[in-house]
Amino acid sequence: LTGQPMLEQIYAGLTKPLSAEDSKAGFLKRDPRPRLLEPNTADKLMEYFHEQGYTDGNPIILPTEQKVGQMLKATSRKPDEWVGQMRPSPPHEAWYYTVEMVAVNAVMAGAKPEYFPTILAIASKGLTSMFSSTSSFARMVVVNGPVVKEIGMNTSIGALGPNNQANSAIGRCWTLISKNLGGSGKPGETYLGSQGNQLNYNNLCFPETEEGLPAGWNPLHVQKGFKKSDSVVNLFSGWSFNDIAWYSPLPQHEVIRGWLEHFFSFGTTQATLVLDPIVAADVAANGYPTKEAFTKFLAEKTGTPGWLYWSQNARALTQAKEGVEPYAGWLKQGQGAVVPVSRYNRNAPAGRNTAFMASKDNNEPANSINIVVTGGGTNTFWAGGDFGYVGSASVDQWR
Repeated sequence: LTGQPMLEQIYAGLTKPLSAEDSKAGFLKRDPRPRLLEPNTADKLMEYFHEQGYTDGNPIILPTEQKVGQMLKATSRKPDEWVGQMRPSPPHEAWYYTVEMVAVNAVMAGAKPEYFPTILAIASKGLTSMFSSTSSFARMVVVNGPVVKEIGMNTSIGALGPNNQANSAIGRCWTLISKNLGGSGKPGETYLGSQGNQLNYNNLCFPETEEGLPAGWNPLHVQKGFKKSDSVVNLFSGWSFNDIAWYSPLPQHEVIRGWLEHFFSFGTTQATLVLDPIVAADVAANGYPTKEAFTKFLAEKTGTPGWLYWSQNARALTQAKEGVEPYAGWLKQGQGAVVPVSRYNRNAPAGRNTAFMASKDNNEPANSINIVVTGGGTNTFWAGGDFGYVGSASVDQWR
């Protein structure tokens, strides 16, 4: 554009004095917001909420003092008690929010008061559902324990679809909390997702079908260190899911392994599988008596496509060309051949390249694959994606 040498311009830009704007330090501040709005007609108030960016673009339930008061009765916590803090991304100031603030958004999302402890548990983790990254992240929440039946969540046919008020309202509320209490979701300022993500509307909110688990398969929250009698929300982060229905004589566990082997999402070191009870039963019957046994098999027996491995492991490629084994042997098979190195195995043997391997978190299994079972048992249907486990929170603590 300028006709000048590029490096000279970069050097000048790095060495010249900062402008007053660029010299500012600290967090990007939140705008002040009143606790109450002046009375107005319902239509004009609804228009105001949309104009201010307080909604997800869909109609809301206006949060009157009466409705918010009814929501607050569903918890023993005080209205002014702090629940957590949230920010769109690290440069932004963390916004603290109270029980009453969360209740306002629960009303707006169309939640019933009995859903409120579950919503508070999600809010307590401080994880925005609209992270300000150009990568257009999405979130997922899996609910476990007695609360699933208590509030009537759908664990059967259509569990992931728009068919149940609890599933829909709780997931939607997470987005409203992120926008209104976490400062997220303003395109170009606090949200930079290039295309955005349709999953942000409901954030893949659904319960696990604990009654549909094969014998020996623990519910997700038990795997994360909770008791089966605990009510828990489990949070995940990722980009997308692929839905797969398979009618083949090939065993389901081999189909899933093959899919994981060739599945690609940038930097993938983790995966979450959502299995219909029929698929879970088939996998269990084929020699995998626990979720852990199945994920261990997947992590150890799933390789990496050659084109992906060699493009991400320059040193290994150099060693292969120098005749160093086992890299040379792998390369001789061609760059399209599968390399026997798993992206999901956190306990890989010494000497294997670890560029893809995630760090091992507390209470996490030896691999980075999670399994959730849900659905109506009407099809050999399963879904897989790059969602990784972020953390869990107790619902019971917010009753």
